[in-house]
Amino acid sequence: MDNLIFCLNATMPIFCTMLLGYVFRQIGLMDGDFVKKLNRFVFKVALPMLLLEDMWEADFGTLWDGKFVGFCIGVTVISVLVCILLSRMVRDRNIRGEFVQAAFRSNTAILGIAFIQNIYGASGIAPLMLIGTVPFYNMFAVVVLSFMKPNRGKMDGKLIKDTLKGIVTNPIILGIVAGVILSVCSVPQVPIVQKSLHNLSVLATPLGLMAMGASFEGKKALAMIRPASGCTFVRLIGLAAIVLPLAILFGFRGEQIVSILVLSGSSSAVSSFIMAKNMGHEGMLTSSVVMMTTLGSAFTMTTWLYVLRSLGYV
Repeated sequence: MDNLIFCLNATMPIFCTMLLGYVFRQIGLMDGDFVKKLNRFVFKVALPMLLLEDMWEADFGTLWDGKFVGFCIGVTVISVLVCILLSRMVRDRNIRGEFVQAAFRSNTAILGIAFIQNIYGASGIAPLMLIGTVPFYNMFAVVVLSFMKPNRGKMDGKLIKDTLKGIVTNPIILGIVAGVILSVCSVPQVPIVQKSLHNLSVLATPLGLMAMGASFEGKKALAMIRPASGCTFVRLIGLAAIVLPLAILFGFRGEQIVSILVLSGSSSAVSSFIMAKNMGHEGMLTSSVVMMTTLGSAFTMTTWLYVLRSLGYV
């Protein structure tokens, strides 16, 4: 019972915050335009500031773990390859690219940090997880969505160039890079700058979670129920069932195993919908998977954490 209470205390506040966003949308405190702007604010300002702050405060001399970062990178590559193979089972070729991206791309930035903070009170080793996943998520998404684009003829060089430019200027990646540079160069944190930065960064998690909840639309999730259900299973259960035993064999425990659970078994990233739409995909499957995994992860993440906790790995 203690393990169950521990797991519920770790997961339910996160999803209650998301539920608040949904409720606020239903009672008219948030509308579609406001939610879009809120998502854009979190993506371009609050979240990059949170990542910058985490990286800046991290002591990479003691925190750095090449084995863990390498494992995160390896898991990302394996996940992409597995999802590409599984996408061959999807009859509609036009949605295979969306299936792959929605299946391998976890919500490590917003949900992952919130999850780890809620358990340990700080982001801990989460910055290393982001270093080993976020840049590669973006790069693989470009490749997958380009080569598996609906009705693709000749590869559009301009589209690839523009998308690669978008990756290089991605606010999340820029926040990580800036924070790492500040940390490695031992730039001192001036109180005025540090407190101002912190005031922005603390907005990322609650606003991001509420924006996700406010974006949920059940009717759309039913539109592509079969492929979306298969993709949801892969994202929340399939990959974690492969990755977690490997992580245990590699000796990862505590924050490390929780971080690996996040990258292998959390919901699909909201940003995957934006990228799919911008690269010529319809986006309906992606939006359905984001909604279904966001709702389903409240149960699966609690279950995974309960199992890991009961076995003594957390």
